[in-house]
Amino acid sequence: MINILFHCPFRFNLRSKNLSSLGGIESLNIDLCYELAKKKFKIYLATYCNKEIKKRGVINIPIKKILTNKNKLKFDIIISSNDPNIFNNFKTTKKILWMHNTLAIEKAIRKKKIISIIKNRISAVFVSNYLKIKTSNLYLFEKKIVINNFLSNRFSTKKINFNRKKIIIWSIQREKGLDETIRIWKKYIYPNNNKIKFYIFGIKKDKYKKELKKLNQYNIFFFGRVAKEKLRNIYNKSLAMICLGYDETFCLNALEANASGLPILTFGETALKDYSINNYNSYILNNFDELSKKIISISNKDINKKIIINSIKNAKRYQINKIVKLWINLLKKI
Repeated sequence: MINILFHCPFRFNLRSKNLSSLGGIESLNIDLCYELAKKKFKIYLATYCNKEIKKRGVINIPIKKILTNKNKLKFDIIISSNDPNIFNNFKTTKKILWMHNTLAIEKAIRKKKIISIIKNRISAVFVSNYLKIKTSNLYLFEKKIVINNFLSNRFSTKKINFNRKKIIIWSIQREKGLDETIRIWKKYIYPNNNKIKFYIFGIKKDKYKKELKKLNQYNIFFFGRVAKEKLRNIYNKSLAMICLGYDETFCLNALEANASGLPILTFGETALKDYSINNYNSYILNNFDELSKKIISISNKDINKKIIINSIKNAKRYQINKIVKLWINLLKKI
């Protein structure tokens, strides 16, 4: 049996009350751990937690315990999300850096990651081809592998809902482009159709708290960070998701939206350039003027059943039971 440690340096455990509200990296680690445990791998998940627990075949172990017992613990492979420093403690273990985000040389030096990358023989797994290309060749990784992010079973669509409400979603946690989207919403979209609503998730309300009542008058509503089950339920009855694509290394939100039948409204930049297929699972637009016109168009027409079906089809390419096979193949060969 292969012993694998997933190093996920975030504060949670497998019995945390807020598991359904965790970020993408944490959720991906949990889901992949569970899937590999079902395939008879011995799986450990190291997080910032207080005590060791076991759930669904995965041993959740405190990072502090890993570091204080590094001479006693033996792992065949360590998979660390974005942080290579854990590798310094396990010289002979095979090492995989799971790259979820970009890592500029300057940032690697500032975060004290550059030495760990250089002195350890590390293979890198990138969540998209865009991220692989964006990552400097100066890191000298042993191998560079692209394994796309995957769709959690929580977002699997069993029954397609064509009874959609006039709701447009913003669900990414970065604000770039949001102010301009709100501006065109107030100036063009709402005056054209005062029934359509703009639901904004993942963005803290603090920045907009003085404007919330006024924004509500334009059917713009902030919900903050909510559980994935609530997101899924709202996705399943909405029209489309805005994911402009300024700095996406994959955009898990777009995948989850597609799985619920939501096409993506995007400028098709960064990783979304490869993911988005115009008029199939997405509407690729060139600027905010086109974004405004497309939202007005889809809100004033009958539901496009074909793009809902195609969006779900596209998401199925990334189901966890398919992507986990790529991970297993890697783990057996590395």
